[in-house]
Amino acid sequence: MKPDPYANGRISAFFEMPTPSAGSPIVQPTSTEWRRLLLFAAVFAGLYFLPLGTPRFENAVDESLHLAHDYAREHVVLCLLPVFWIAGAIAAFVSQASVIRYLGPKANRTIAYGVASVSGTVLAVCSCTVLPLFAGIYRMGAGLGPASAFLYSGPAINVLAIVLTAKILGVELGLARAIAAVLFSVVLGLLMAALFRRDQRDRDARMAEIPEPPATRPLWQTALFFTAMVAVLVFANWANPRQPDGFFAAVFAQKWPLTATAGIAFAGMAWRWIGLPGIRILLTIVAVATAAFALPDVPELAMLLAVVGLAFSTAGRDGEAGEWFDQTWSYAKLIFPLLIGGVLVAGFLLGRPGHEALIPSDWIAAAVGGNSLLATLFAAVSGALMYFATLTEVPILQGLIGNGMGKGPALALLLAGPALSLPSMLVIASILGWKKTLTFALLVVSLATATGWVFGIVATN
Repeated sequence: MKPDPYANGRISAFFEMPTPSAGSPIVQPTSTEWRRLLLFAAVFAGLYFLPLGTPRFENAVDESLHLAHDYAREHVVLCLLPVFWIAGAIAAFVSQASVIRYLGPKANRTIAYGVASVSGTVLAVCSCTVLPLFAGIYRMGAGLGPASAFLYSGPAINVLAIVLTAKILGVELGLARAIAAVLFSVVLGLLMAALFRRDQRDRDARMAEIPEPPATRPLWQTALFFTAMVAVLVFANWANPRQPDGFFAAVFAQKWPLTATAGIAFAGMAWRWIGLPGIRILLTIVAVATAAFALPDVPELAMLLAVVGLAFSTAGRDGEAGEWFDQTWSYAKLIFPLLIGGVLVAGFLLGRPGHEALIPSDWIAAAVGGNSLLATLFAAVSGALMYFATLTEVPILQGLIGNGMGKGPALALLLAGPALSLPSMLVIASILGWKKTLTFALLVVSLATATGWVFGIVATN
């Protein structure tokens, strides 16, 4: 017989009424019950006052789905899936002791922050794609400071984006973005480490006690293995510089042969050094090559087949291969749902570049006009909430500057926008907690605002 849920007086206690038993004390409602009641009330009010039928609301819903659609088509297969496997490989093949030695609290600061601050020049990823890599190095023992520097620099210090900024928006703005972004990553890391030094002591002490296991392969093999994976990621996502000549255009013209070369090298190393089954690797290569030649305009299919083949070759196996799959899947389960949810919310509120959503774009354009401190702060906050795909911040700013945006707010948005977004904050909170996440976001906005404001004053004089 099931117990009566009302027998303990919980409902009557919630309404501050005495239980049926004579003489029993009045039980006050708990904070959990109050939060539950407020949640129910908020959900009910939201459904009751839902502005169905209004053009702006329906357009915001449409923009939310469009942004999620664009994200799924442009970033998940070519960018996010390879990054999950790189993050899983960090957890499976790199010892915690090695990460602690180079990025931990006792590591040489010059090396730790130097490597973290220039990582974006190699990765060239967006604020969401860098998250699995950040989660990987942080969970493996990297200090909060170097990990935070890496988190900012990954998407912020994109060489191609900085070059495009200089060519389209002016050398002055491009140079300011490059210098400020590198300095920001170091300053952010140092500030995060200083602000949360007490929280890190226990964690650092635990990490320091971890013994270094014997190496399973030479360091040069591990380095080449990761280089091949990163090369696949970088070349597959190499953006069109929209310039007919130069280094970036030459690489873009050969991006798929370069991706294929890196992929074949990676497959060979996975077979020889990780012990993946040769027949499965060979079948994967044939399937990927067939898709690439049959449908050259749909590179996502070839990448998807490569990822499926890699999963087929690692899932359920013993040793490092099985550990690699398990770690990759754990990152995907943690990060992917939060990213998609965040992209939907960002699209609902702010829409895609050049499209209206719930918040009118005219409001944003008017608020960032001129070089005032308030306009610069608004630009930094807007950039921190919006989702920018790689390189899209440049044409967005081109339009805003044409509508009267000052150089100070423009730099603030360039410093805050690519490195942070609402979807990325949701994921960072699941890794660091909301206290550290909000502190990180506040530091990004504050530094971007201060730098943009000073730059705006100097540039207009």
